[in-house]
Amino acid sequence: MNKILLVEDDEALGLAIEFSLINEGYEVVRASSVKEAKQQFDRYTFDLSILDIGLPDGNGYDLCLHFKKQNDSSVIFLTALDEEANVVMGLDIGGDDYITKPFRVKELMSRVKVQLRKQARLDTSSAILTSENIKIDTSQVKVYKNHESIPLTNLEYKLLLTFMMNAHKALKRDEILLKITVGDDVFFDENTLSVYIKRLRDKVEDDPKNPQFIVTQRGLGYRWNKDVSRE
Repeated sequence: MNKILLVEDDEALGLAIEFSLINEGYEVVRASSVKEAKQQFDRYTFDLSILDIGLPDGNGYDLCLHFKKQNDSSVIFLTALDEEANVVMGLDIGGDDYITKPFRVKELMSRVKVQLRKQARLDTSSAILTSENIKIDTSQVKVYKNHESIPLTNLEYKLLLTFMMNAHKALKRDEILLKITVGDDVFFDENTLSVYIKRLRDKVEDDPKNPQFIVTQRGLGYRWNKDVSRE
């Protein structure tokens, strides 16, 4: 299930969009301010953000810049400003699409589906992810440390990929479980996850007892603690 962050300070419009998204099968988290949106973004992993440009404590442009620094998930702007300069600005800072108020909900749903399909293609396309001395070659499904191949099980690979695709973001344990077991008929609980985290640390960390890559976020879960570049 795709998770969408909806940032809209108009209560009636926000509820209408949220209802339509849920009706389409999406999981929705709604915020009405820049501050609340940043808190939700830092708490969860989203496949798409829908951002109103005019907000009581800032604007959607600032949010887009903040989000894009952390990952490249899609952003759709909602705007009452249809002047070309505003549209160009939104796209130039990393926005993927925009829709001008008032709009038909069906049109917004179509644009949401387009962006989620695009995001799915990006997530599965061939890429090389590098974080200091750790590298993932997704086209060959191989992982390297100090340029030497390291053997990982399928679930260990999925776990590492999940961390590196969400660098610097605290991932809740149930969120990680969902990402690495989707489509697999496996029994996997939080205790098993702890075992796999330990195994993965043993393989990628120089000192597994003092991890520098996979750090524990107390009360939340885990976080990849290093920058990741993508080729």
